Amino acid sequence: MTIAGLAPAMLVGCAVHQSPTAAGYVPVPEYAVRMPVPTPSPVPTPTPPPPPEAPAGLLSTITALESQFDGIVGIAVTSVDEGWSVAANGERRMPQQSVSKLWVAMTVLDYRDQGRLSLDDPYTVTKADLTVFHQPVATLIGENGYPTTIRELLRRALTNSDNTCNDILLRYVGGPDSVRDFISRKGLGAIRFGPGERLLQAGTAGLEWRQEYSIGRAFYQARAALPGAVRLAAFNNYIADPPDGATATAIAQALARLKRGDLLSADSTSWLLATMESSHTGRQRLRGAVPAGWSFGHKTGTGQDFSGRTAGYNDVGILTAPDGKSYTIAVLIGDTSRTIPQRQELMQAVVASVVANHR
Repeated sequence: MTIAGLAPAMLVGCAVHQSPTAAGYVPVPEYAVRMPVPTPSPVPTPTPPPPPEAPAGLLSTITALESQFDGIVGIAVTSVDEGWSVAANGERRMPQQSVSKLWVAMTVLDYRDQGRLSLDDPYTVTKADLTVFHQPVATLIGENGYPTTIRELLRRALTNSDNTCNDILLRYVGGPDSVRDFISRKGLGAIRFGPGERLLQAGTAGLEWRQEYSIGRAFYQARAALPGAVRLAAFNNYIADPPDGATATAIAQALARLKRGDLLSADSTSWLLATMESSHTGRQRLRGAVPAGWSFGHKTGTGQDFSGRTAGYNDVGILTAPDGKSYTIAVLIGDTSRTIPQRQELMQAVVASVVANHR
């Protein structure tokens, strides 16, 4: 029974190899050979190291300077090379005043980089171009005007803070909207640009601009004729919400990007930095504490006075150590009745602390 039961199974089993006929009915087995393929371990993405911490002594000093100053002040310092920033009241918008000439200059140079203008473009300044307050170019205008170039207007606007030169450049690039577009495209943050010197200064005083105010002392006389309540309201409104307002932090970081070459071409960057270093204004502001061997390029800004208060007394710039490391500094005094020497002392103390904490 056992043999009979096994025989058919053995026969079929042997037929796979011995009988061609049987082989046609038996499916040929398929063999899948599986070989393990090692899966590579994921390569971890390296985490960039955090930027070095700012010197604790610097942060402590500027915090104390801001808190002890009698007035509204914002202070910010950024390390161009290491990337750290420190600030005291650095997020409050303060009146820029002529600090805003920097953004006009950068817009002009950006147009140059795009091939939309040349610094050698000619321009003739006439009395119709005159603005208000500081405008030394006015003394050069003769019967036929004053022939010059965009380069010279830009140099005068930056190094002498000439309001007429600045407003000419502003119109040359299309007006305030062009500057605002530059600030937006470059992602400069909390920096506003106002309507230009004529309208800004008239509004701060409580006046509506008239071109006759650009001649002699006509603006001062019209301003003095206003009721005190009108002037005070306009002055306070400007400080509370300045149309040219910017934060110290945004300005310091924008200047750091300028120094790194992130905003303009290499040639335009070099030209602007060299021009800022040749500035004639504010020798006792930030520059007053720059030690021998260090270089400094800057732009000042000074607002109107009323009842012993000043709406905007500023200085911002780029400080470079003998070893090549640079720091950007912004000190914006938005409203104060402190004396000018006291304001300058504050600014110089910031520079002294940056130098003391240089490493």
